[in-house]
Amino acid sequence: MYAVVEIAGQQFRVEQNKNIKVPLLHEEPGKKVTLDRVLFYTDDKGKHHIGTPVVKNIKVEATVVEHGRDKKVIVFKKKRRKGYQKKNGHRQHFTLLHIDKIGSKRAKKAAAAKPKAEETGEVKEA
Repeated sequence: MYAVVEIAGQQFRVEQNKNIKVPLLHEEPGKKVTLDRVLFYTDDKGKHHIGTPVVKNIKVEATVVEHGRDKKVIVFKKKRRKGYQKKNGHRQHFTLLHIDKIGSKRAKKAAAAKPKAEETGEVKEA
């Protein structure tokens, strides 16, 4: 069972009890996070659910493990025969998430609609 979720404009394939590295989320380590933007979902029976654009009533629950910075990416620019060279480095911040549960949202119970006074035959006195 796996799902494809959208986090910070990027798509990630997530599986239960796995860790994924995503762009920095501003949550405390140890805090639970709910991912509602599920684009694709496969259940235990192998049935596929494709969202339009998201799958309804499906959410992914995850726990923030830690925050960190990736390896340095070197950006090197050069123009031939001009004596121009530029070297920059960049380290991207990330959040490590542990996927706890992939499943359906609990259905919210609709509050029973109270009958209007007109329907019950009651008359309001002024």
